[in-house]
Amino acid sequence: MAIVYQRIRDLREDHDLNQTQVAKMLNMSQTGYSKYETGENDIPTSVLIRLAAFYNTSVDYLLGLTKEPTPYPRS
Repeated sequence: MAIVYQRIRDLREDHDLNQTQVAKMLNMSQTGYSKYETGENDIPTSVLIRLAAFYNTSVDYLLGLTKEPTPYPRS
């Protein structure tokens, strides 16, 4: 499994959320979100940005470019 799919699942579970709750935040179906976690569908950049902001991390962390879950910079 690619690291991005594992990281979004781990973050969701670490926050005690289910797929339906995250999907609702993204304004999409649970099935659609599930396909991101399994790697069946690629995750659009806009969704990666929203997930990073939601989990207060960086897109680089989600993509596996860093091991540090650096907080997402807020302006």
